[in-house]
Amino acid sequence: FHFFLLSHLLAEHHVHQSEHNPLTFTSGLMEVSYAEESGTKRQSCTTVRSRKPSTDTEKSREKVCSKTKAETCRTTRVSSTNTQSFNGTSAKRFSKRENQPRYSGCDYTPLCLLLSVAALSLCTRFYRITEPPHVCWDETHFGKMGSYYINRTFFFDVHPPLGKMLIGLAGYLSGYDGTFPFIKPGDKYEHHNYWGMRGFCAALGSCLPPFAFLVVLELSRSTPAALITASLLIFDTGCITLSQYILLDPILMYFIMGAVLSMVKFNRQRLRPFSWSWWLWLLLTGVNLSGSLGVKFVGLFIILLVGINTAWDLWRLLGDLQLSLVDFMKHLIARIFGLIMVPLFLYTTIFAVHFVILNRSGPGDGFFSSAFQSRLIGNNLHNATMPEYLAYGSIITVKNLRIAGGYLHSHWHLYPEGVGAHQQQVTAYLHKDYNNLWLVKRADNDDHSGTPELVRHGDIIRLEHKETTRNLHSHLHEAPLTKKHLQVTGYGINGTGDPNDLWQVEVCGGKKGDPVKVLRSKVRFLHRSTGCVLYSSGKTLPKWGWEQVEVTCSPYLKETPNSQWNIEDHINPKLPNISLHVLKPSFLEILLESHIVMIRGNSGLKPKDNEVNSKPWHWPINYQGLRFSGVNETEYRVYLLGNPVIWWLNLFSLGLFVVMVSLCSLALQRGAKLEGRRKAQFQVLMEGGGFLFLGWMLHYLPFYTMGRILYYHHYFPAMLFSCMLTGITLDTFLQNVDILLSPSVSKRVLRGGQIVFLAGILYSFYLFHPLSYGMSGPLAHDPTSSMAGLRWLESWEF
Repeated sequence: FHFFLLSHLLAEHHVHQSEHNPLTFTSGLMEVSYAEESGTKRQSCTTVRSRKPSTDTEKSREKVCSKTKAETCRTTRVSSTNTQSFNGTSAKRFSKRENQPRYSGCDYTPLCLLLSVAALSLCTRFYRITEPPHVCWDETHFGKMGSYYINRTFFFDVHPPLGKMLIGLAGYLSGYDGTFPFIKPGDKYEHHNYWGMRGFCAALGSCLPPFAFLVVLELSRSTPAALITASLLIFDTGCITLSQYILLDPILMYFIMGAVLSMVKFNRQRLRPFSWSWWLWLLLTGVNLSGSLGVKFVGLFIILLVGINTAWDLWRLLGDLQLSLVDFMKHLIARIFGLIMVPLFLYTTIFAVHFVILNRSGPGDGFFSSAFQSRLIGNNLHNATMPEYLAYGSIITVKNLRIAGGYLHSHWHLYPEGVGAHQQQVTAYLHKDYNNLWLVKRADNDDHSGTPELVRHGDIIRLEHKETTRNLHSHLHEAPLTKKHLQVTGYGINGTGDPNDLWQVEVCGGKKGDPVKVLRSKVRFLHRSTGCVLYSSGKTLPKWGWEQVEVTCSPYLKETPNSQWNIEDHINPKLPNISLHVLKPSFLEILLESHIVMIRGNSGLKPKDNEVNSKPWHWPINYQGLRFSGVNETEYRVYLLGNPVIWWLNLFSLGLFVVMVSLCSLALQRGAKLEGRRKAQFQVLMEGGGFLFLGWMLHYLPFYTMGRILYYHHYFPAMLFSCMLTGITLDTFLQNVDILLSPSVSKRVLRGGQIVFLAGILYSFYLFHPLSYGMSGPLAHDPTSSMAGLRWLESWEF
């Protein structure tokens, strides 16, 4: 489908690109172009469109526009002075033919450049794609997850499933059988076919420079600006490294850039509302939005960017007095359909396919509820039968609803001296075990014969550990690790104990008398004597606690997953059994649960002891990279680090953009007049550059508010916007140096600046390319190293 998209883009640029060098800016209000001035005055033709097509305007567009020796072809399109016609019904008065200006052979230049950009991008991404032939960095996670899809084994990850599904599909289509274990970085692939998954990621990574080229070309109508942007991405060692391995990042960035390009192309269709190309780019924007969010939740940032653009577009339409409210509602409904309903449907479909494929029990079972697990083939709850409602005399297992909360567990071992009372340990254990079984008894311990009585909301019960016959117990001793909580122990002999063994059953969201439903009811256990609630803290006990999870009694009664439990296994021969198939959750329920689990998992990604946590302020300055492969001089080393010349140029351009926009705004405020070429360039900087600057901020600044662990590679989506902004900013700056210099000098500065830029990018890539393609031998701090002298910052670790 996206190959079709690329071919369509090429065709559109054959039609729409009217010139090579001159800068032309297109916005919702006007389209202005200008011809480059030189010492010889050139004759040019300007075609002004009226609201009604005319034969004269058609003929005027076909005129030869220059009579100089170096003949150039230009077509200038100026919008009607009445801007209200855009996007409105009056725009329909344009004939289809009039919306498609004619072009000559010189229009093939951008097409040739686009093909060159695509070829260079493919070469830099696919060069040495199979090296090193061992697992690198997060390939151990995402390669393994691709294997799970091939084997249809259920697993848990904090990211939505689309990226891993595509990796698994690429591996399957390229002949990988899903048997490689992906245990740890450095493991040799040997005979296993891994190149298909790497090649798939490299192919999507190769699309980033062409997409960026097209976006900047659409925003600025400047081929030099587009070439600057493409060069930055083609020769950036960081982008190359991320694209060459089995990772989610190239897939995510592909959909982000696809959404940006589709949105920019959609904005270009304002004169042709509801045409097939208008619908195509609208729907493609929605498709790419669902793809971005389907790979990682940071896809929300591009959704926010598109949402802001759409809201502004609708606001302008609302101000079009020639547009009836009926037509405005058509525009609104079309955008709701293309940018909300279609992405939502596709995003939901991704999860539907995910659940259908992963239908076998696997390592992800324990992260989900018992009801969720009952749908997995091979799980002990799949197609099982048991009583539906909890009753006295039942033998049960109790599972905590926190992510990886574990089962309520006890064993013969006691708490050590000095850790609360010297009584039997009660913990949460992540695996199924005989010591997870508990007997439900009445508060008075009387064993009533006959039909079992159901346990209901508000009942007071005892829980007797089946193996040791000791009761679940709490008292006024502090918990082992969570000092503000109370200790939970096993106490008594053969079920006899004291009032501290009594617990009140509370069905979350229930009322007095409601029964406790197996698998489905969320239950809390309130301690009668102290008023605290049974709680799984998530903290791992020391070796004396067998490194199991701490269970406490919390004085904080707020409902949280840590204090909520459900009944999983239920044995009572006096009650009729039902098939758990009738208790299986619906698709919407498992969709909601999977999102809750992913969000909790993301928030739980905290830095471990002695683990380096990258800071957001590190990223734009290229302060520190990531080791992908190898540590010492005897190993094959790959180091994720952006080309420092490119990254520091991007940082400089961000500041230059702010300064240029501020100066232009101040000049206009003081009454300065911008005419022709400068007016068009200022609009490019303000509107096109402003859009990209907003995209950069939305993909970068939110990381300052995140409490989870962060890594250097999180910056790369923002880096895409930074590179595109650099292209527009530098080109605009070089095009306007004639404000300070004479025309002849400014022209030399323009050409010289472009040459210096290209030479600097190429030479820096030559110096730092071993970071991406691999290096061996002494480390950079060794004078004999091939990278000696290139460790410009002490924080770089190659």
